[in-house]
Amino acid sequence: MSPTKPCIPIPPPLMMSEEGSFAHQTLTQRWVTIIERAIASNNYPASITQNLENLRQELPYGIVRSLEDETQPDLEAWNTYMSPYQGKRWIDIPWYPAEVYLYRRILEATHYFQPGKWHRVDPFEPQKHSSLAKVMSAIETMSGKINTFVDAQGKWNRIDLIALFYFALWGNRIDLSLFPTDAGESQRMNIEAYREQANLLVDHTPQIADHIAHLKGVRIDLIVDNAGFELFCDLCVADFFVNSGIAQPVYLHLKPHPVLVSDAMIKDVDHTINVLCHHSHQDVQSLGKRLKNHIDNGNIICCEDSYWTAPLAFWDMPESWRSELNQSQLVMIKGDANYRRLLGDRQWDYTTPWEDIVCYFPAPFAALRTFKAEVAAGLKPAQIKRLNQDDPQWLTNGQWGVIQFFNPRQ
Repeated sequence: MSPTKPCIPIPPPLMMSEEGSFAHQTLTQRWVTIIERAIASNNYPASITQNLENLRQELPYGIVRSLEDETQPDLEAWNTYMSPYQGKRWIDIPWYPAEVYLYRRILEATHYFQPGKWHRVDPFEPQKHSSLAKVMSAIETMSGKINTFVDAQGKWNRIDLIALFYFALWGNRIDLSLFPTDAGESQRMNIEAYREQANLLVDHTPQIADHIAHLKGVRIDLIVDNAGFELFCDLCVADFFVNSGIAQPVYLHLKPHPVLVSDAMIKDVDHTINVLCHHSHQDVQSLGKRLKNHIDNGNIICCEDSYWTAPLAFWDMPESWRSELNQSQLVMIKGDANYRRLLGDRQWDYTTPWEDIVCYFPAPFAALRTFKAEVAAGLKPAQIKRLNQDDPQWLTNGQWGVIQFFNPRQ
C-alpha cells in the first residue's frame, strides 16, 4: 500500500512571524498592496470599500475572526480549517492557511457569495484581463510554433515536447500577486527565452518525455495555477496532448472562486479561448478554435472543486481525490502555490530528497514551478551556495525554476 504522508519526519510550517522572511514581507507589505489594488481596480460602493479597508487594518496584528455571513456555502468547512487559529493574531499563524483565508475574507468583504450586483464578481478580473492583453505579441509568436508541433497524422517529436514544458514553466513568471498589470510583462516575453535552461535548477524533462512516449489515449490531469499567459501555456500543453493522441481526455482542475489574485477559474478559460478565437492573427485564431473544439468534444474537460482552494497540504487530500487522481497516467502540477502544497509549505532543508517528501502522491506527476516562496527540495548544496552569493532573492523573485518528476508506480 502506498504511503499517504512523506516518508520522512515532517518539519514545522513556514510562519509569518519570522522577520526578514518572504512570509513576513507578504503579511506586512504584499497583502496590503493586494487589497489596495483590488479597491483601485473596481468601482465598489463605499460599504465594500470600507469592508476591504477594515480587513487591511487587521494586518498584521489583528485577531483572526471567523467568516460572518451564514449564507456562504463553505462556512462550515472554513470554521473547521481555522479552528486551530481562533483567538490568534494573523502574524502568529502558519503562512499558507493565512494566505488562502485572506483571499476568502476578500470575497466576504466584496459580497462575492451574496445575491445582488456583486454576486460572483471576481475582484481580480480587471487585472487578469489586462495581463492577458499585454502579452498578445508573445501569444502570436507562440501560437505559430504550437500549431506546428503535431502534424496532420498526429506525429510529434521529443524536442518540441520538452520545449513545450519549458514554455509552460516560464509562463508562471507572471503572477499578479507579485507583479501588477503595469509591471511590463511584455518586456519579459521574449519567446526564445522559454527554451533557456540556465535558470532551471532541476530538469526532469527527459524522464517525463520517456514516460509520455509510452502513453496513448490515456487520462492526463493539469492542476492549473494562474490565468493570463500561464493559462495560455497550459492550454497549449492540453492541445498538444489531445492532437498527438497521447491523451483522451485532459482534465483541467481550476479554482471554484477567486484566490491568490491570478489563479484561474473556468470563466478565465472561457475568456482566454474567446480572446484567441476573435484575435486578428490567423495562428492565434486557429489555436483558439481548436481549443474550443477540444472542449466542445469532451477532449478537454474543465472542472472545479473546493479542495483546490482549501488550506491543506496535498498529503491531506481527501480519499475521494486520491482515488480520482489515481486514474491518471500523468498529473501536471503547475505553479508556486501548488508546489507549496506538495511540500506542505514546510521548512524542509532544500537538499531533502524530492522523492522522500512526495512519495505519498497517488499518480505519476510533474511539478513545474518558478520560485516565489522559501520552500524547496531536491536541490544540490553547490547550487544553493552559488545562488545565495549571486542572487540573494533567488527563492522569491520568480526567475529560477524546477521541473521535477516522480512516479510512485515504478
